[in-house]
Amino acid sequence: MSDGLITGMAGALDGVKVRRPRVLSPLREHLRDTMWFAPTAGLVGIMILWLLAAELDTQLVDALRADEDYDTIKDLIGIADDAKTVISTIGSAMMTFIGVVFSISLVAVQMASGQFSPRVVRLYVRSRITKATLTVFMATFLFSLLTLTSFDSEQDPRLVTTVPLIESIVAMVMVLLSLLLFVAYVNGTVRMMRIGFVIDRIARESFRVAAKQPTDLPVGTEQLGPETARITHHGRAGVLRDVNIARTVRAARRQGVVLRLIPRIGDFVVPGTPVFTVHGGAAPSRRALGYTVSVGVERTFHQDLAFGLRQLSDIALRALSPAVNDPTTAVQALDRIVQFLAAIAPHPLGALGHRDRRGEMRLVQSVPDWTALVDLGFAEIRGCAVGNPQVTRRMVAGLDDLLLLAPAERREPLLRHRELLAQAVERSVPEAADRAFALLPDRQGIG
Repeated sequence: MSDGLITGMAGALDGVKVRRPRVLSPLREHLRDTMWFAPTAGLVGIMILWLLAAELDTQLVDALRADEDYDTIKDLIGIADDAKTVISTIGSAMMTFIGVVFSISLVAVQMASGQFSPRVVRLYVRSRITKATLTVFMATFLFSLLTLTSFDSEQDPRLVTTVPLIESIVAMVMVLLSLLLFVAYVNGTVRMMRIGFVIDRIARESFRVAAKQPTDLPVGTEQLGPETARITHHGRAGVLRDVNIARTVRAARRQGVVLRLIPRIGDFVVPGTPVFTVHGGAAPSRRALGYTVSVGVERTFHQDLAFGLRQLSDIALRALSPAVNDPTTAVQALDRIVQFLAAIAPHPLGALGHRDRRGEMRLVQSVPDWTALVDLGFAEIRGCAVGNPQVTRRMVAGLDDLLLLAPAERREPLLRHRELLAQAVERSVPEAADRAFALLPDRQGIG
């Protein structure tokens, strides 16, 4: 991305105001991580559409019969009979088409998992165009089958009860829509197989998470008062995916307490692990805190500020492995790491607070601090970058840029990584000219 877009995204973070999160936001995010919801909703919707179209066809025939316009009914029967062959072809071919098309997805997912990182498979699962294509294909297949059941074997215009004319038109429109979505789907799948697009998607998701962070100053534990109780996790073991902030804030407000989330989003929790500390009174009931903590098998972007950096770091590490040996991809990942850190540098990190409608602090959530984010972005890549001057030069340039952008109190981890990189190059590269070349700042690596 250009420097202008980086500045724009940083400015967008500056303009974020404290706001109460929507109650259903975790549910919406969880549904986006599934492949069943959109097709199921589409099938239900297409059945409703078929019932409406069938009712219109019946009313059309009834109106023509009331006017004794039997010639028009006879013409409609002929048109419908011609359309029946097309509808039958659609029904028989669409399911095969679905199987062929979505085998492309399996190949793309497998390639992305092996080439980039298993974590990026989530981008394919959340792809809107993939879900829309699957939904429309299955809906077209179901609508075609339902339309075939509407054809009446009676040919006498005085006795026929319905002529599926509108249903046939809708089926034709859905076939056209399926073809258009197929073109868009192939284009989207090809894009998702390109590393530049994958890295860009990860960066954009990371900025969305950062934009949702409260802009209050970090909350210190000493500001919360004495701890009065602890609430433990009683569900299954897994990764803490997110917390329903609105529900948690509401439960704390009703009880008149402040809750502090102990684990960070992305931590692995087991039954019996304390998840909340209570400050200022008795703990809310388990029923009041029901469904506030979501535990799953993998991390998600929804509230996980560090997950984007984790994926970018994984991509860079795989690119620097001897089996892949693709330092250019590592440089692309470093571009986005520097972009994200530059945008988040001026903003509060650590323990962030969520307020209720009256502005009172009710939930304190731990997020990675600046040092943790810098270490996540650079530590592992730095360890593998030695011997790849393209990567070391880009890392030095990125650290220098961040030293200019970050507040003075946040420069220590940046200086530390720059010094450690220089020491690693000093130990590993015997020639002084090669060491100077490897540590020369260059935003393109070696161009």
